[in-house]
Amino acid sequence: MARGYLALVLHAHLPFIRHPEHDSFLEENWFFEAITDTYIPLINVFDNLVDDNVDFRITVSLSPTLLNMLKDELLVSRFRKHIDKLISLAELEVSRTRSDERVNKLAIMYLERFRKTKTVFFEKYGSDLTRAFKKFQDMGKVEVITSCATHGFLPLMDLYKPAIRAQVKVAVDTYKEIFGAIPKGMWLPECAYQPGHDEILKEFGIGYFFVETHGILYGSPRPKYGVQSPYLCPSGVAAFGRDMESSKAVWSAKEGYPGDHSYRDYYRDVGFDLDYEYVKPFINECGTRVNVGIKYHRITGETDNKDIYDRQKAMDSAASHAGNFMFNREKQVDHLVTVMDREPITVAPYDAELFGHWWFEGPEWMEFLFRKMHFDQDKVKTIIPSEYLRKYDKFPVLTPSASSWGYKGYNEVWLDGCNDWIYRHLHKIAELMIASAKNYTDPGPLETRVLKQMAREVLLAQASDWAFIMKTGTFVEYAVSRTQDHVMRFLALHGQLKNGNIDTGFLEEIEGKDNAFKNIDYKVYADEGAPCGVSRA
Repeated sequence: MARGYLALVLHAHLPFIRHPEHDSFLEENWFFEAITDTYIPLINVFDNLVDDNVDFRITVSLSPTLLNMLKDELLVSRFRKHIDKLISLAELEVSRTRSDERVNKLAIMYLERFRKTKTVFFEKYGSDLTRAFKKFQDMGKVEVITSCATHGFLPLMDLYKPAIRAQVKVAVDTYKEIFGAIPKGMWLPECAYQPGHDEILKEFGIGYFFVETHGILYGSPRPKYGVQSPYLCPSGVAAFGRDMESSKAVWSAKEGYPGDHSYRDYYRDVGFDLDYEYVKPFINECGTRVNVGIKYHRITGETDNKDIYDRQKAMDSAASHAGNFMFNREKQVDHLVTVMDREPITVAPYDAELFGHWWFEGPEWMEFLFRKMHFDQDKVKTIIPSEYLRKYDKFPVLTPSASSWGYKGYNEVWLDGCNDWIYRHLHKIAELMIASAKNYTDPGPLETRVLKQMAREVLLAQASDWAFIMKTGTFVEYAVSRTQDHVMRFLALHGQLKNGNIDTGFLEEIEGKDNAFKNIDYKVYADEGAPCGVSRA
């Protein structure tokens, strides 16, 4: 019988990137890579476990922007071209590397992986991976939850509560359209919490969310069980805190498993290693070298002379690390049960893209872990948060502190000298959107289209991804242009609506580009909701 529980949580999110105005767009590769490297490998793991009757539980957060992209016909068609290119390149690589047995073995591995990816995506799940996650949820193995509409950083939107309500409501509506129910939980973008925001989650039926460790430890009153139990906010919504010990073992490249020298090196890719003319047909049409996902070297160590990757040794390491992770959770439970009056829960949340994309062996590590926990011990059991919340009639009450899982634990990453300029614009368009929603109580069909598109542009401009990219210094030009484009499109539409001179050609053009949330309810901006700290019955 289990004495404690492990809640693995994967957060899958990408900003909404869709550029029909171009035949090919470099940043769309982020989406294609995530499908190939992370989502399908994880789905394969879940299918393997189900086929072998291995019981498991895991929570997966699918952000609304990601869900919109997974359902988009244009992006699906472009993914087909992408995977076909990878298959063609892998076929060439199998031929090119025949004289080197070790590398050729890897080339064959990649060819088989790409072919299976295509089969799983287009045949097994009918070009719609949301079907896979729904299947596992219906089985009770995976709890699919949501995140805010465009991953807006809520603490820095606190000036206008309707803007926060819109991020939550649009997320819940999107989830209901795909999964047919209200999501039980929500991943707050960047785990960023501001006291009182749980009232908004409650208003839309969300039962729980996650915070960084210090969000619980610095909460009020002092937490009775540390982060080994959820706590009820005054609203009644439950907050789960991240367990640092289990988290660091997986996400830290220096102190955790992914840094093992036998694992595949992410940065050595044939898109950069091989002759330009050879790889040119398989990279982006702009001609820029990019990673293509075929990598023949292992981490080796802090050296530029990387050894050839040995798949079997990497799998041995993954199995060993899975056993170590399980052992540590058992010892953790052995201690916790001596100081708690209930079965402890360890919450281990990660970015989903860590598994497979950054840490190539991550999905296999997870499969080893689930199998070992099922067959080799009975002390710790995997669980989903809603299951744990049903185990006890009462939980301690606590107000988490303001926090995030960003660098230094608060808002610094998203409010820095390199990106602080965006907020005066984001606040202004939110203010104008709220006023417009209140003023146009009975709009005509064309005005309704404009108001809905204005709401989309506000949400897309608020994506936390743009501020994060500006801070990290990667793809800064793209992040700046996306922020500016959405703000300018909103202002143009707002001006046309106000003047009664709507340019239908312009409206149709941006409806075609920024087409997320087709059934968006712009009227959410007209309702202030309950004041923070006042619970709605």
